[in-house]
Amino acid sequence: MTQTTSSAVPDETDHAGHVRSKLPLMILGALGVVYGDIGTSPLYAFREALHASGAVPGTGQVVGLLSLIVWALTIVVTIKYVTFVLRADNKGEGGTLSLMTLATNAFIKRPAWIIGLGIVGGSLFLGDAIITPAISVLSAVEGLETVEPRLAPYVVPMTVVILVILFMVQRFGTQRVSTVFGPVMAAWFIILGVTGIIHIADAPEVLVALNPFYGVQFLYLHPHLAVVVLGAVFLAVTGAEALYVDLGHFGRRPIVVAWIILVFPALLLNYFGQGAFVLSHPAGGVDSPFFEMQPDWARLPMVGLATVATVIASQAVITGAYSLVRQAMHLNLLPRLDVRHTSEEVAGQIFMPQVNGFLLIAVVLLVIGFQSSSALSAAYGIAVTGEMLVTAVLLFIVMWRLWKWQLAVALAVIVPLTIIDIGFFAANIAKFGQGGWVPAIVAIIIASLMTIWIMGRRQLAEKTRRDEVPLEFLVDNLSKKKPTTVPGTAVFLTSDIEGAPTALLHSLKHYKVLHEHNVILTVQTSDRPRVADEEKIRIDAYNDLFYRVVVTFGYIETPNIPKALALARKLGWKFDIMSTSFFLSRRSLKPSPKGGLPIFIDRIFIALSRNSTDATEYFHIPTGRVVEIGTQVMI
Repeated sequence: MTQTTSSAVPDETDHAGHVRSKLPLMILGALGVVYGDIGTSPLYAFREALHASGAVPGTGQVVGLLSLIVWALTIVVTIKYVTFVLRADNKGEGGTLSLMTLATNAFIKRPAWIIGLGIVGGSLFLGDAIITPAISVLSAVEGLETVEPRLAPYVVPMTVVILVILFMVQRFGTQRVSTVFGPVMAAWFIILGVTGIIHIADAPEVLVALNPFYGVQFLYLHPHLAVVVLGAVFLAVTGAEALYVDLGHFGRRPIVVAWIILVFPALLLNYFGQGAFVLSHPAGGVDSPFFEMQPDWARLPMVGLATVATVIASQAVITGAYSLVRQAMHLNLLPRLDVRHTSEEVAGQIFMPQVNGFLLIAVVLLVIGFQSSSALSAAYGIAVTGEMLVTAVLLFIVMWRLWKWQLAVALAVIVPLTIIDIGFFAANIAKFGQGGWVPAIVAIIIASLMTIWIMGRRQLAEKTRRDEVPLEFLVDNLSKKKPTTVPGTAVFLTSDIEGAPTALLHSLKHYKVLHEHNVILTVQTSDRPRVADEEKIRIDAYNDLFYRVVVTFGYIETPNIPKALALARKLGWKFDIMSTSFFLSRRSLKPSPKGGLPIFIDRIFIALSRNSTDATEYFHIPTGRVVEIGTQVMI
């Protein structure tokens, strides 16, 4: 058997493929996509910390809370994510599943427990994805109550309308409007900083909160409030995970520069301004410091700007959910779902109807069920802290096994960060009964579906392997006793690289003919996000009748078989789609009492299989060139 491959071409661009001359534009883009979530935290984070601390806030109380917020942002975002996590890119891509694949590369055989951590982290991200749009938009619209209290009954309906519109327009893509996301968020952060500076002058003593002593002192003097206060303080860092999730869109440098020169200073100044505003009103009665510290003439415009900023933050989370689910599909953690491209120029602009519908229903139910952002804040945090813990564990593996750091050094970095993550996780677990169960249940359901899908695929592969005919055995027999051949090329899709495709066996059984060229095609997913064109195709020639073609896609790429096969022309194979027929086997799965899995797991797996997107559509094969052959399989 002869083999034809092409050599790899070294990639001379940086990890994300962005040239440095575009750095200012990339920074602006990062502001609009990466920092929407954490950038809208000032709407509710300090407010909830004040509520959690109880009583009329005094200087010690306000300074202590501010110190906790300042150092939460410093340690979790600046030190953990900006300094360490963003360096753990998988060929430029970030996110829990990218970190999972990076960690598995440190082992010869992929450990199941690392896959399990990836599943848990990805599921927690999706659990968080239903909270962010709800609490962000609701907290912004609640600003209307500070303008006109009589508008309070309309806050929830208005929020629902805004969210429904946001999800309904997803099918049209966001390419045009996304160009204004960066400038809007840049204006938002500048205004955050300016409004903060204006009010710091009212009580400049808040600046002593830069000293971590006051945060530690607050927890020491109020041990009975420690758990609930830390749970509220953590709201200030929710959205930090977006820095890593969106790494592939912008690269590390724009994200880091945007954080250091604008986002971090603006957030600190605004929190200090809110604290100073509260101290300048010693009689109390400050319910929503973010909006109340604005001048009367600026409150309504600020509500409008805040609403736009929270919609942008929600858009980033929705896009992140699409990307994560698509990665999970390509890594065979979820069944194939419908992926629609909303832009011909930008490959990452996608719309997933099933995911969009799930998020819309969940988000609207949360807004209607919880009624206020204060109530929703109880549901916020568990999923994010859980994902941050998973990130810390996977990062430790990468540091130790892949980067070859000394164990002591890796532990010296990870242990303090993990202790802080555990502290925040414990504080948020305390809110489980008040609403924290919502993202937890969602994450458990998604993780269970991923696990069942993996188990079911393994069971189906074992069943197929027991019944299969070795491909080389079949090829040898057919070369000795050739059946009737007809003109053209037949492409038989199979996931098993060793066995003869079921569609080929049934075609021979029923038609008793072969095409003059027969291609056994296997699509594989690499542990790299992208695979260069020069490495995508491998062709093995068995004889004049049969060829083995292996197409490898990166886990964030769209698997387009016709485009990939067109690349094979460079390797000498004259591929003509108009003379090619694609033979697919459509399995009808039936549960078997004698199967290796419990019957209820079999039924869930079968339901997932039936609802998965058709292979013809998923692989972008022209429907007029497809022949499907049905088979029934008992699992």
